This record gives sequence, structure tokens and C-alpha cells, in this order.
Amino acid sequence: MAAAELRELAEAFPEEWREPALGWAAVQAWEDDQGVVLPEPYRTFVAEIAAGSSQGPPEDGGLLPLGWLPADWPEEMKERDLLAPFPLAEAWTWEEDPGPADTTAPLINAIYQHGSVVLGGEDGPMYWLLVVTGPQRARIWLLSEIGASPYPGSADQDADGIGFLEWIRRWQSGLGWFD
Repeated sequence: MAAAELRELAEAFPEEWREPALGWAAVQAWEDDQGVVLPEPYRTFVAEIAAGSSQGPPEDGGLLPLGWLPADWPEEMKERDLLAPFPLAEAWTWEEDPGPADTTAPLINAIYQHGSVVLGGEDGPMYWLLVVTGPQRARIWLLSEIGASPYPGSADQDADGIGFLEWIRRWQSGLGWFD
């Protein structure tokens, strides 16, 4: 990771709002336990800058410490398998999917439970995910009660979504998530 990017991430989060960085040994132990390697620059961020922050994205409650879930995360989805690949490659609005529940429900469960670290939540409920396994690895996804999509996911922006550093830059720009 470039020193300039690391400095940019550090400057985005005032020290007084940061959870202490985990250090490399703790990050490695967490990764070994989960069977995944975190994508950069998030990996270096939690090792050297902050494990989370009460100020910052997401706007509701800040950036969660590594491995934590938002208080309103569905109880039946709390058992997670990060080694299992994140199941989507493109946006999906299950609310509009005419498929039978016996085929859509397992996929919805997998979206909540497989291949991502939860960065935090927004009102809605909506959750920010950093994909850690599968073809969407290192991409930010937005998960809501009606569907999931790579962020930003609009036709006039990168349809594949953005990574952690770009997500932080978007938050720092003050433009809002959906402008």
C-alpha cells in the first residue's frame, strides 16, 4: 500500500474517534481464524490506523470494528462464513424477483452471511459490506431489506463498484452517498 494512501486514510479519521489499530499479529490471527485475507487497503487500515471509528462512514454509528455487526443486523443472519464466496456479481433486487421463495431465500441468506465484512449500517436498514471472497473481492456493496448492489452501482458510474479507499474518499467529499 502506498504511503500517500495510508496517510490519506489516517487523515480521514481523527485520532480521538478511532478504535485502536489491531496490529499485524492480531489481523493475521483474525484472518487465520476466518480463513480469508482482508483486501487492501482495508487490511493495512485496521492493522495500522484504526480497527473502527465512531465518526465516519457509515454515518449511523461510524465504521464498525473488524468482525462486528450492526445492532440491527438480522438475528438469524449472525452466523457468518467469510470463506464462502460472496454470491453476487451484479445488483439484485429480490423484492422484484418473481422467483419462488425456496430459490430466493437461500441466496438472500448467503448475501448476508457469506464472503463479506460488515463496515456498518445506515437507516433503512441498509448495510455497507466489503467483499472479502469471490469475484467481487475488495468491492463495497450496499445491502438493504429489498436487495443488494455494488456501490455506487448507478449507470453513470463504475458499474462494478468501488473499493474501500474510494468509498472513504466519497464520504470525505461530503457529496452524500446517492448524489
